[in-house]
Amino acid sequence: RGPPQGCFACIAKPPALRPASPILAPASAGYLMESKSCQGDSLRPAGQCKHLVEKKTMTNPTTVIEIYPDTTEVNDYYLWSIFNFVYLNFCCLGFIALAYSLKVRDKKLLNDLNGAVEDAKTARLFNITSSALATFCIILIFIFLRYPLTDY
Repeated sequence: RGPPQGCFACIAKPPALRPASPILAPASAGYLMESKSCQGDSLRPAGQCKHLVEKKTMTNPTTVIEIYPDTTEVNDYYLWSIFNFVYLNFCCLGFIALAYSLKVRDKKLLNDLNGAVEDAKTARLFNITSSALATFCIILIFIFLRYPLTDY
């Protein structure tokens, strides 16, 4: 049948997957040996190797620029957490909010944007809960101080 024709990627395929190629006459083999389109080809006409384009794109040097997400947009609710921890620490919810706010700051330094966003949501939830419950308790205290239970 003759030597296999094509580049290494075409020759390396099993015979069942390789396209059928005609056997060249010895007269045209000398001409084809001078015009090599793929490295290592000697008996293949120019322009038939589909891997030639891939070889050009694979050998071109590329520059990779890593762009980190902008973590300054993630709010850490740090001041709100400190206020809740010092003044409105209802059932230690202000302390938990402060812990999550610190976790947000750490994850922002590590460029973990997804983790920082999740912890920021949790810190906000604990801050809202702590603020609402502590405010509700303060309002109840003022109501009971203004209208003692002996009046009912």
